[in-house]
Amino acid sequence: MSYNLKDKLVIAISSRAIFDLEKENEIYEKEGLEKYSKFQVENEEKILEKGTAFPLIQALLNLNNKFDEPIVEVIVMSRNSPETGLRVFNSIKHYELNIVRAAFTGGEDIARYLGAFEVDLFLSKNEHDVQDAIDKGYASALIYNIPNDFKPAENEIRIAFDADAVVFSEESEKIYKEKGLEAFLENEKNNAEKLLPEGPFGKLLKTLSKIKDKDSSLLRIAIVTARNSPAHKRVILTLRQWGCIVDDAFFLGGVSKNEVLKAFNAHIFFDDQDTHVAPASELIPSGRVPYKSNSSMNLDEVS
Repeated sequence: MSYNLKDKLVIAISSRAIFDLEKENEIYEKEGLEKYSKFQVENEEKILEKGTAFPLIQALLNLNNKFDEPIVEVIVMSRNSPETGLRVFNSIKHYELNIVRAAFTGGEDIARYLGAFEVDLFLSKNEHDVQDAIDKGYASALIYNIPNDFKPAENEIRIAFDADAVVFSEESEKIYKEKGLEAFLENEKNNAEKLLPEGPFGKLLKTLSKIKDKDSSLLRIAIVTARNSPAHKRVILTLRQWGCIVDDAFFLGGVSKNEVLKAFNAHIFFDDQDTHVAPASELIPSGRVPYKSNSSMNLDEVS
């Protein structure tokens, strides 16, 4: 009997993103695969601590309790071998997470399997895997370390997105990078009525909006961007045309995103620049969305 994933929000997540496996990863990097595998097998009954993306995954899975049919599927995708992956499944069982599907690739690249599972979002702490997924057209983010003292909202899921190069394409940000702020603002003013092209997380935002259509109280979505007037209008009109429901939009005009993100208390924040993600990650769970490998945006960061 086949199981259809097409009508669900499918999240693929690495074991290091959902659980705290930094000690184990250090063993792998310093002592090699054999020592790592031995350590995992010897400690497979020892429950792993929660990782950066654990609150998000737990909250998303809890959405399934609100509907007659499950709307979220979470799949663990790891380079671990099946044998060393047993500790992960023991921890999943301990925390009562309804995760029943996994792909342990034994060291092979993960991105090749994302299409087989109809994945909408891939979260990992392996930069190579995230880059590979982005290059293949999947929404993906490199998860940063666990923030201190983060307490997620209990009654709703809160997700914050940067705008350019995340929800929307990098087209406008590229103009800013190459020609400066004045040229960027002029371009956005002249093209205010022209829809922004979809970025790597555009489809994900549309999928989340469909969930909000079912029950608006379950999700709260924010756009947190360095754009400001007059560059705000194009964002609002594009989201309206897409049919996306966004609860909050912060057009900061270069003001630091940190305090806004702290106040919003996002389960996860997605941005394309380390200069924003690194400080935000000390306050809330955060992930960096890389540019495609062939993008000129990789030459240097844009402020």
